[in-house]
Amino acid sequence: MNAFINLSTITLILYSALAAVLAYLMGSIPFAIIVSKLFGLQDPRQFGSGNPGATNVLRSGNKKAAALTLIGDAFKGWLAVFIAQQLFTHYSTTIAIVAIAVFLGHIYSLFLNFKGGKGVATAIGVLLALSPLLALSLIIIWVLMAVLFRYSSLAAIVAAAAAPLLYLQLYSYHLNNAYLAAIAFISIVLIYKHKTNIQKLLTGQESKIGAKKK
Repeated sequence: MNAFINLSTITLILYSALAAVLAYLMGSIPFAIIVSKLFGLQDPRQFGSGNPGATNVLRSGNKKAAALTLIGDAFKGWLAVFIAQQLFTHYSTTIAIVAIAVFLGHIYSLFLNFKGGKGVATAIGVLLALSPLLALSLIIIWVLMAVLFRYSSLAAIVAAAAAPLLYLQLYSYHLNNAYLAAIAFISIVLIYKHKTNIQKLLTGQESKIGAKKK
């Protein structure tokens, strides 16, 4: 679908703004809360890190619920960007704006009083749409770090820091500056959202993957 190939500047701005709002709303869907309710689990905001994300849902001891949360959070990121790519084929800036909007929707959810998860799964979903090769590379980095050190936060921080550098390396000959800007922005926000985890890692207080809720 190339529905919006020849848009005027004003029309493009209006459509881009609408797309960003819809992407933000999609990103705001709190799968951690929805899945936890479906499984009869405690609200993930009330234990562990208090973060409504897959890692904290895993602390409930229900791996299936955690997996569904991860899939849901990643899928909404992928879907928003995929739709934008179909509708705004030749407007990479609009696609980048949508990528940022759906990511921000997850971490500042409208349905959770502008609070939310740290955005790792949603960021992976966004990257799967922007660059499957980059997303796969970052997943490998995350898995390696998680297996070696058993800290989800550390794995996420390292992968986030590597994302823009890897994108530059992988696409140096046909670089999409709008995509690079979106990836860099998402990486910076991801690391910022892990500032508490960084402090806990430095003091040895960070919970390891698989630790039960407290």
